[in-house]
Amino acid sequence: MYDPGLLVRRDSFMSRRKGVMSESLKYEIARELGVYDIVSKEGWGSVSSRDCGNLVRLAIEKASRNSASMPE
Repeated sequence: MYDPGLLVRRDSFMSRRKGVMSESLKYEIARELGVYDIVSKEGWGSVSSRDCGNLVRLAIEKASRNSASMPE
């Protein structure tokens, strides 16, 4: 059954998460993974779930390395 309230709540949740990873970082990691051509031609929706998972994993690793190297 269609619930417009549910859709709004989900959209507002998604908008809070938007911008967590910069576009430049996404494309940098896409190049590292070899999926940049797919993204540039067909968009992020054409990237496999496995590659998206790898992209997130690499982004987390980079963030962890950067935070570990920052002085407290």
